[in-house]
Amino acid sequence: MGIGQALGFVGATVVLVGMPGPNNIYISLRSLTQGRRAGVVSAFAIETGSIVYILVAALGLAAVVQASPLVFTVISLAGAGYLAFLGVRTLRSSESQGVGGIKVTTLGRVFRDGVLVNLLNPKAALFFLAFLPQFTSRGAGTGQVRDEMLLLGLAVLVIGLALDLCYALGADAIGRRVRTGGRFGGLRKYVVAGIYLTIAAVAALGAL
Repeated sequence: MGIGQALGFVGATVVLVGMPGPNNIYISLRSLTQGRRAGVVSAFAIETGSIVYILVAALGLAAVVQASPLVFTVISLAGAGYLAFLGVRTLRSSESQGVGGIKVTTLGRVFRDGVLVNLLNPKAALFFLAFLPQFTSRGAGTGQVRDEMLLLGLAVLVIGLALDLCYALGADAIGRRVRTGGRFGGLRKYVVAGIYLTIAAVAALGAL
């Protein structure tokens, strides 16, 4: 990969990964409602899901998914369903449980949800399974392509984590006021649930 192609890859990655989507919004909501620690855990959870996609792409399974629109549709609908589940769970939560029905100390659950949000995120699937292979050497052997995919994936992982942490820290700065604002306390869970359900609806419509 030449310098020009490398710069193009980095630039495109920053734009595509940094563009607001289910992953970024999930991280932001965690920071807004539960604080910086939950946001940082969410960021690492999202990138854990990315590792799975990197391995899938490197092993050549990307071609299988790309060849079957049904598989991609199923992933998209599953992601929409999970986001809708998070929205409904938020609506059913009590204020004593914290927004989303998850206490601040339950970081294990925050991590699990973050991994699932990324694995079921059609934007992430499209990025790793369709965009990443375009930067591998044409006509190269299987071993070389696999190695290149792993290196590209590592670069995406570093860029993605840096951007995710920016979302987490930025949302926490805003959330400090929101979390302590008594006037908005009763509305927080409805706002969060509305965001989850809206994303779910958009994802579902995009898959159909």
